[in-house]
Amino acid sequence: MTFEFTLCILSLFFFAGIGVPVAYAIMIAAAIYLSTAGLSVGVAGKTLMDGLYSSFILLAVPLFIVAANIMNAGTISDRLLRFCIGLVGRFKGGMGHVNIVASLIFSGMSGSAVADAAGIGKIIIEMMTKSGHFTRGYAAAITAASATIGPIIPPSIPMVLYALVSNTSIGALFLGGIVPGLFMGIVLMGMNWFISHRRDFGTEEAVPLVELPALTFRAFPALLMPAILLYGIYGGVTTPTEAAAVAAFYALILAAAFYRALTFRGIYQILVDSARSSAAVGIVIGGALILNFIVASENIPGRMANALVDLDIHPLVFLLGVNLLILLLGCVLDATTIILVIIPLFLPTCRELGIDLVHFGVVSVVNCMIGLITPPYGILLFVINAVTKIPLVEIIREVIPFLVVLILALLTLILFPGITLFLPRLMGYPG
Repeated sequence: MTFEFTLCILSLFFFAGIGVPVAYAIMIAAAIYLSTAGLSVGVAGKTLMDGLYSSFILLAVPLFIVAANIMNAGTISDRLLRFCIGLVGRFKGGMGHVNIVASLIFSGMSGSAVADAAGIGKIIIEMMTKSGHFTRGYAAAITAASATIGPIIPPSIPMVLYALVSNTSIGALFLGGIVPGLFMGIVLMGMNWFISHRRDFGTEEAVPLVELPALTFRAFPALLMPAILLYGIYGGVTTPTEAAAVAAFYALILAAAFYRALTFRGIYQILVDSARSSAAVGIVIGGALILNFIVASENIPGRMANALVDLDIHPLVFLLGVNLLILLLGCVLDATTIILVIIPLFLPTCRELGIDLVHFGVVSVVNCMIGLITPPYGILLFVINAVTKIPLVEIIREVIPFLVVLILALLTLILFPGITLFLPRLMGYPG
């Protein structure tokens, strides 16, 4: 490791540590490396532009953000919630189950954990606390935990970013996330059932079964989005980027024409918010592209791969070690930074050890999502605190049991790759 690269890494951690946004910290560290190494700043500009212009897949990110914001607007969330209440609200801990099932359904439309928590999550927290059957800390904690499923079930913005750095099939990644996402939902519902019985949480008034068909009919058009998305990609009708455009257009038609839930002012605000969110992600991507160029120039991935292969390390031991590192980094770094900056360092070793990159990608994204609720940095904890004003101490205390079962679910996914690869293989993926 050269002096210039060491200085770059130290600068990165220093500026991030004093509170500089990660994207800017990366760019400052990259500028320090280029100046000390005697390279022109133009190298960074060329690397950035080449990376952006050669990666058409990045267009999917703002399109999925637009689709998520549209689905958050109007009456779509309300219709989905009423459907979930009719489906699982009758069981012990009913509104907790509704919270998780709503996240499972909404994850097929947003691809973003933050969009899930800030949108439909806020509504469910109000419903859970208003009934008086749940404490506000528990309602906030289960909302944060269930929101982690959002980027696992397709569409998924983090998986699009992973596909960018690993050159892996987005379709295979999307399919690979379905079973793990459902598995996460099941373990969260199991924990909610256990806690509800232990604390004797009240049960909601059951919605008559005769009303369920009508509730399903009203929610059905929104429930179709994931099916349309996957059929477009795997039916050969659209590329992943075109599928993202179809998803955004379908969400717009659904909200504006079918449900009549959007005005021109509302559409304008959605586009403005989406542009801001896309710009925030874009800045991190730009910084990561420059930093990845520096890492490649130093041949860090190659050195790591050679060192680990020479140690004759078992693939499972490597997977466990990398995931432990990602879990620890998730306490202090956001998921986008980990996926774009940290994970690419391990991809050459995965190839050398014969680890399937779809399995590695899905497991890594699940791990990054768990980091969103891991103290002290867990961004979902701060998002829910900001939109509900529930104290962080209450949320953190109640989120621990859900954090534990999600880590156990992650370990299961690592030990049994078939859970992740079942659907991709069923659809012809060679892994």
